[in-house]
Amino acid sequence: MYRNKVYLASPFFSDEQKARLETVVAVLRQNPTIAGDDIFIPQEHQEESLPFGSFKWQDAVFASDTRQVKRADVVVAILDYKHEDGNPEPDAGTIFEIGAAWAWHIPVVMVQFNPENELNLMLARSLTAMFTGDKIANGLATYDFNNLPTRYSDMKVF
Repeated sequence: MYRNKVYLASPFFSDEQKARLETVVAVLRQNPTIAGDDIFIPQEHQEESLPFGSFKWQDAVFASDTRQVKRADVVVAILDYKHEDGNPEPDAGTIFEIGAAWAWHIPVVMVQFNPENELNLMLARSLTAMFTGDKIANGLATYDFNNLPTRYSDMKVF
C-alpha cells in the first residue's frame, strides 16, 4: 500500500496551536495510508542558523516551505488560528499554503477544531476533505489518502 507524504500547514506560535498540531500529527501517524515518518512540519524547519526575520531567513523558509508543499502528496491544513483569543480567521500562511497546493493540483484535507466558525467560500471550494470537532481523530486516522474521497464541510460558508 502506498503511504503518502504530507505537508502539515498550520500556525505554531502559541501553546494551543502547538497542541492542535501535535494532535493532528499523532492521528495522521495512525493512518496506514500516511508515511508517518514523512510528515513535513514547518516549525521543525525554521532555518535556525539564520537571524530570525532577516531577509535571508525569510527567503530560506519561504523556499523550503513552498518546495515541500510541491513535493507533498497531500496538504493537511489546520484552520484554527487564534480561536482561544476570539479570532475565528485562519492563519494567513496556512491559507497561502492551501492556495499553492490547490494551484499545483495537490489535494488539501482541512481540519477545524472549532466547527462553529464560518468557512470562507474559497477555502470551502478548495478542499478535498474536511474533518471538524470530534470527528477529527477518527476521520484522519481512517481516511483513505490513496483514493481521497470527497468529504465536504458542514460548516456555514460565507
